[in-house]
Amino acid sequence: MKKKNNSNRGGGNKSKAMKYQIRADIKVNGTVQRKDIIGAIMGQTEGLLGDDLELRKLQRTARVGHVDVETETKNGKVHGVITIPSSMDNVETAIIASSLETIDRIGPCNAIIKVVEISDIRATKRTAVVDRAKELLLTLVNSGEAASKTVIEEVRSVLTVGTATNFHGLTCGPNVESSSSLIIVEGRNDVRNLLNCGVKNAISADGAGNIKQELIDLANSKESVTVAIDGDRGGEMLFMQLYDIMKTDHVAQAPVGQEWELLPQKTVTMCLQKKTDAAKFKHQLDKKIAEDNEKYGGDKDWDKDMESDADAEAETAPADIQELFDMADDIPKNKAIIRFADGTYSDQIGPSKLEEAMKEAESADAVILNGPVTGKVLNYINQSSATTVIGTKEGKDFESPEGVNIWLVDIHR
Repeated sequence: MKKKNNSNRGGGNKSKAMKYQIRADIKVNGTVQRKDIIGAIMGQTEGLLGDDLELRKLQRTARVGHVDVETETKNGKVHGVITIPSSMDNVETAIIASSLETIDRIGPCNAIIKVVEISDIRATKRTAVVDRAKELLLTLVNSGEAASKTVIEEVRSVLTVGTATNFHGLTCGPNVESSSSLIIVEGRNDVRNLLNCGVKNAISADGAGNIKQELIDLANSKESVTVAIDGDRGGEMLFMQLYDIMKTDHVAQAPVGQEWELLPQKTVTMCLQKKTDAAKFKHQLDKKIAEDNEKYGGDKDWDKDMESDADAEAETAPADIQELFDMADDIPKNKAIIRFADGTYSDQIGPSKLEEAMKEAESADAVILNGPVTGKVLNYINQSSATTVIGTKEGKDFESPEGVNIWLVDIHR
């Protein structure tokens, strides 16, 4: 009994990844069939380039794939497209492509073959991967549900700069009309910076002047609207105006004193992920304004007083920092608590145990201290994952470390 051999003769079962695809245009002055064209390609190139580049042999060794021909006949003439995949290098592929143009007859009919392009199949696939990755990243950013900072960093590295467009005179990204979510920023430079970061559904409000009705209608038609404001009084004023006249679901505020047009890509992504509910942000703003009016008697200009006030940073702090200020009032003197990334808090910690607690806190986000921020305390914090410190004043050996935001606030006792 003979043993059955399933291998194809000449090594045809070997599978090689195709790198390039030859695409050629063919015109035949007469009526021919698809098999006639393929036969002419195989026959008329045979022996032209030598044994190493003979098409039949290349197909048997899987260095050239199946020759595909698509044709249509009109008025007794044939027009079609020839495609040939190749796993050879670019030089050999170009030689095979150029040999097709030597064919001038298909059977009894005159023919002209012109190579249109040689495309890089891997580059085409990579482009598809990049485009899809952009869509997935924007979905993560807009939903605030990103689960892995590592994945975001990897995908963000391939994002390219988009092109700003125009919506009824307002500078915007190319996806503001097609996207189900919308990001409203203050100025055109904010839009351009977001485009540099791969965010294509942002639109400029052109300041807090007359808000265009077209922008209001656009926002009201979206499933989700985020207002991205600068970390200053002007940004909060813009939010207050937009909140009163259009659909506003979330607020993403830049770090205090910073503007969206200058934020680096990492900070842009972080701010969009940490966006807060608009109604909650509005309530916190109303509370802050009421307290300020009571403090100044309601008859002074807020901006001028904030510029001259020694506690200006506390007054202009983002909403999440304001919450930490409120918590500091309830901490006994020289005690501290740690806020973790999941929003929970530690028990009260004394100075002698703070170093050990910071070492054990794997997901520390902030430290709230009712006491001076000393160099020793900052050293503990700098060795942890915490990025925010709340204290009452600068203490001994105070030196602000890079990457840690320090806020000083009066504790009312």
